[in-house]
Amino acid sequence: MTKRIYFFGGGQADGDGTQKALLGGKGAGLHEMTRLGIPVPPGFTITSEVCTEFFASGEKMPEGLLAEARASVERIGELVGVRFGNVEAPLLVSVRSGARASMPGMMDTILNLGLNDAIVEGLSARMQNPRFALDAYRRFIVTYADVVLEIERKRFDEALEIARRKAAVTLGVDAARMTTAELQRKLPDSMLDVETLRSLVKEQRRIVAEVTGKPFPEDPWAQLEGAIMAVFRSWNNARAKTYRKMHDIPESWGTACNVQAMVFGNLGDDSGTGVCFTRDPSTGEKRFFGEWLPNAQGEDVVAGVRTPHPIARGGGDDEKSLEVRMPEAYTELVRVQDRLEKHFRDMQDMEFTVQAGKLYLLQTRNGKRTGRAGVRIAVEMVREGLITQREAVLRVDPQSIEQLLHPTIDAKAPKKLLARGLPASPGAASGQIVFHADEAERKAAQGLPVILVRAETSPEDIHGMKAANGILTARGGMTSHAAVVARGMGKCCVAGCSAVAISYETATMTVTIYDEAGRPTDTVSVRGGDVITLDGATGSVYLGAVPTAPAALSAEFEELMKWADEKRRLKVLANADTGADARTARSFGAEGIGLCRTEHMFFDDKRIAAVREMILSADVEARKRALAKLLPFQREDFVSIFHEMAGLPVTIRLLDPPLHEFLPHERKQIEDLAATMRVRPSDLTRKVEELHEFNPMLGHRGCRLAVTFPEIYEMQARAIFEAACEVAAGSSAPKLEIMIPLAMTRRELAMTKKSLERVAAEVFAEKGRKVDYLFGTMIELPRAALRAAELAEEAEFFSFGTNDLTQTTLGISRDDAGKFLGAYVESAILPKDPFTSLDVEGVGELVATACERGKKTRPNIELGVCGEHGGDPASIRFFERVKLDYVSCSPLRVPVARLAAAQAAITEESAGARTTD
Repeated sequence: MTKRIYFFGGGQADGDGTQKALLGGKGAGLHEMTRLGIPVPPGFTITSEVCTEFFASGEKMPEGLLAEARASVERIGELVGVRFGNVEAPLLVSVRSGARASMPGMMDTILNLGLNDAIVEGLSARMQNPRFALDAYRRFIVTYADVVLEIERKRFDEALEIARRKAAVTLGVDAARMTTAELQRKLPDSMLDVETLRSLVKEQRRIVAEVTGKPFPEDPWAQLEGAIMAVFRSWNNARAKTYRKMHDIPESWGTACNVQAMVFGNLGDDSGTGVCFTRDPSTGEKRFFGEWLPNAQGEDVVAGVRTPHPIARGGGDDEKSLEVRMPEAYTELVRVQDRLEKHFRDMQDMEFTVQAGKLYLLQTRNGKRTGRAGVRIAVEMVREGLITQREAVLRVDPQSIEQLLHPTIDAKAPKKLLARGLPASPGAASGQIVFHADEAERKAAQGLPVILVRAETSPEDIHGMKAANGILTARGGMTSHAAVVARGMGKCCVAGCSAVAISYETATMTVTIYDEAGRPTDTVSVRGGDVITLDGATGSVYLGAVPTAPAALSAEFEELMKWADEKRRLKVLANADTGADARTARSFGAEGIGLCRTEHMFFDDKRIAAVREMILSADVEARKRALAKLLPFQREDFVSIFHEMAGLPVTIRLLDPPLHEFLPHERKQIEDLAATMRVRPSDLTRKVEELHEFNPMLGHRGCRLAVTFPEIYEMQARAIFEAACEVAAGSSAPKLEIMIPLAMTRRELAMTKKSLERVAAEVFAEKGRKVDYLFGTMIELPRAALRAAELAEEAEFFSFGTNDLTQTTLGISRDDAGKFLGAYVESAILPKDPFTSLDVEGVGELVATACERGKKTRPNIELGVCGEHGGDPASIRFFERVKLDYVSCSPLRVPVARLAAAQAAITEESAGARTTD
């Protein structure tokens, strides 16, 4: 039988850190730490294969698994010296999810499992602290009811608030006018007395009985079974699905389940719990970083319901730091974190508990980090000798590189400071305030920038966090849910902004303004819909929109990119249509322009009238007169681009869109154009109607324009060659490539090529100078891919226009696909949006076929891609595999493509080496 449960404890472990696919990241870390002799409470991991079997069988537990789990729980009890379900000396366990990829807070965890009324009394006597046992019990009931019994948590939150207000009266606290958040700060959970907790537990059990029609389960073994099944089910909850979609985590992976002996950080002042990182996850600085809470359970730190304290001195509140309060536990933790980082050779994110002065590690995993931190950590670890340059290149997520290119707050811009919180995730973000995740998603879908403002975020907010430009929380620290998830997303986040009070009922954020002495001087109320700006680098919150400045790239970034460029084979070019775009692209490392779209030049206000006149002309001579007006504009554009790309390839696509896209539709526009052309407005209106197309994507566009109106491409060719000759006179000639769009037959290419060669000869004769150039085509149609061998007889290069090739292959209009593509991905009909990541099986096969057939005709044919897939790391891996020469993408994605191309080359090289072996 396949092994389904892996045990760890007593210095021995069945698994190890290499088994993330089977044991999940959390489980693999626990097993590896146990092997290293680090203090870890004993437990066991149920493998992810069991989760897959669970779903395959209609959510039924595999036969015999519960008996194996029971035996493993009893083995934990033997190591700890207590027994599960025993009234006098009870063992309590945690049941936690653990996928192979970190998904912080997205799946479910249950703590303190194994409690019932009788056991609570026994635990109270054993701990000599009745308050502790009752607090553990009320936490357990709420979590179990929420996760396993699926009872709305709001019912229990309301019961807790009622209990808190009753306790406030007893303690003489005037709570009548306090909001829920204010009351919680004034009277935290740790101040609830025994009788309040006892009454609260009774009310919680009543809610369970009312909703389910059954009493809260008393049998610890039944509780365990329900919890394991709930953890598996949480793999498919809404927030986990959203997170998987955001981070490309396959649904087929499933989650492991970890059952572990509880250790308690809420036993008193000599106990506590916290989260720490071996380096700063926001900046990458090499410093031991983290937060902790005394007399608390782990969920208190992550949920952000209490303001945590820094672990080390220098964090702003030295006397409350773990280093001062528990120096022995701190010293041990420093030793452990250093050992774990060196062992795993990556920044570690750790959870720990101190129980009665003794340190326990509950988790270690490779920590989530911002793009900037990821680059710095990788480069510095190379310098420290922990990893190689090759490993550093592989370690940084290419998508995270985009974060480094985003603008920052302009230091010189006028701004009104509202408040300061913790700089949880860097970047700058402005937007309308929204207080609910659903509202954030709805407004973002309307194209509105929003800032999600919450007292603290929870995993249920994940869809709103994804939609928002930035996140602001009133509570929580640098290791809270908001901070960790925002860093993973690359979202700007300011957390723990204590001057902010939030009222969801009135959709208002009230900010208390303090003077330098810390005295409140004023309050400012900001309502939903008002605009604020977050500075995630400083933790500042500003009123209104604040201008931004371009990002400054670090020395570590430049060094990593240098290593990447040494490793990659694919060239990386940019899609750029202006000299400014070309300059930006080159500053990000572009090695040329792979797509210059000439139609973008036609929409300028100074040119559009001439373009329309050309389109609506009654004969060839009138059309040529209009084109003559456009020629100097086009030539000027190309001169600008050629100067910026001196000595580098520039691929210019001749006019592609259908002509009707340039035409006027408003009455005044038609009347003004009629006056210029000296024709009747009614004649122009009729002409506009005649040129209308029902399916313009498949209509009169691309090289079809050259067949019917050859003078259009001839004007463009003249502008290109004249500009090239002008720039070449300064000895900085570009490597010129002229590309014909939408060709499907050799004859189309031959006719167009002949026309352009004639224009080139005329210009070279006039200028007394010749410029070398290549003639090629875009492969955008399935027929073009299949007939690539004959197209290569005319074309010296192919550039795959994968946007249109995807549309024409799948029969899906990109503009209309939003109505159903989401459902296709959700239902696993398609693995991803094919316009975001290449459909390798369909479109990819056409690309591979065209490459193979084109090379048979012309072995030295140049092959590239200029669709948006050129900036997608997953697509780039395929392009490396089929041995394209280059990818071309938008300027801001050039660094992403450079790193992804390097990773693809390393992966292919490694695969080849394994094949050879």
